[in-house]
Amino acid sequence: SSTEQKRLSALPDLDGWFGRYGGRFVPETLLPALRELDRELERAMGDPKFEEKLDSLLGDFVGRPTPMFEAVGFSESISGPRVFLKREDLAHTGAHKINNSLGQTLLARRMGRRRVVAETGAGQHGVSAAAAAALLGLDCVVFMGSRDMERQAPNVTRMELLGAEVRPVRRGRSSLKEAITEAIRFWITNVEDTHYLIGSVVGPHPYPKMVRHFQSVIGRESRNQLLRKLGRLPDLLVACVGAGSNSLGFFHRFLKDSVRMVGVEAAGRGLETGEHGASLSRGRRGVLHGSMSYVLQDGVGQITEAHSVAPGLDYPAVGPEHSHLRDTGRVEYDSVDDSEALEAFDLLARTEGILPALESSHALAWVMRNATTLGRDTVLSLCLSGRGDKDIDQVESMRGGPS
Repeated sequence: SSTEQKRLSALPDLDGWFGRYGGRFVPETLLPALRELDRELERAMGDPKFEEKLDSLLGDFVGRPTPMFEAVGFSESISGPRVFLKREDLAHTGAHKINNSLGQTLLARRMGRRRVVAETGAGQHGVSAAAAAALLGLDCVVFMGSRDMERQAPNVTRMELLGAEVRPVRRGRSSLKEAITEAIRFWITNVEDTHYLIGSVVGPHPYPKMVRHFQSVIGRESRNQLLRKLGRLPDLLVACVGAGSNSLGFFHRFLKDSVRMVGVEAAGRGLETGEHGASLSRGRRGVLHGSMSYVLQDGVGQITEAHSVAPGLDYPAVGPEHSHLRDTGRVEYDSVDDSEALEAFDLLARTEGILPALESSHALAWVMRNATTLGRDTVLSLCLSGRGDKDIDQVESMRGGPS
């Protein structure tokens, strides 16, 4: 109903809950910092000068608005629907991550913090955090799993060139989950002068709300662009879902509209193998990194490892708002495996001259798989969340080419 759609778009409640998901599951020592952050966020959101400064930087530094591009060759090659790509890959630093990094770093400076600490998987959030910190004169420390540092070596170099200190994490599977854990530990011991610049819609309240707010520029622009191009809203929105920031930023402005939405998770080597990142498909309600959401767990509640060819989808949980949208049925969730994502990577490159990030390739692969069912009369918009330059070495390695 329209009443339910309006209620969904207004969440979370004052305590940071999206229905049964969210909250603050953190040590007592962090609660004052989180309450202060929530207060300052609300003040900044209501301050025309803050919003004016952010909008100015989003235009002049990030290059917004990003284009809405019709992928005619891609659509024809799959005999499927009209596909409009929201080109977040053209944002400065190469992905949607800069929207949130810039907003949070501007807020951190407003709060008098001298340093930001961040985690990164694919490296794009780390690069955007380093760029925003350099622009606004803050120090930057980035934690990154040693495995991801090998997979995304060019982004490590970019972070260091931008002045960030990149700290390798060699615990567990040395990927995004471990990087977040180490970043939180660092923040706990440096909370007085450091802001934790979390990269997605996860973590304790107010982070899921805050990251969604800074990423919702994607959906605001998309809605206006599509109305101008089509004279109406699209039938369908599609985006990849790891922890979930590009998809929520894309979907949020459309929650009140009668538009179908599909989030695409990483099926990895196959859901039946257990080597995947499909928290919403195969996870259970649990707590990870400060909030309640769908989490990949074993029979006794221990967090299980995630896998995806896309480092940004290699996370064993999802944001609490996605969990609520799944339970209410407002958004549908499906999954795509590694091989399908690689096929989509190739097809977009050859039909449109665009190298998509492997994360975004999951959304493209879902469209390819469902092209016949959707039909040529369907009009959809897909969030192309990042560019694939960072993934070239990995793609070649998986094909048996040069590593």
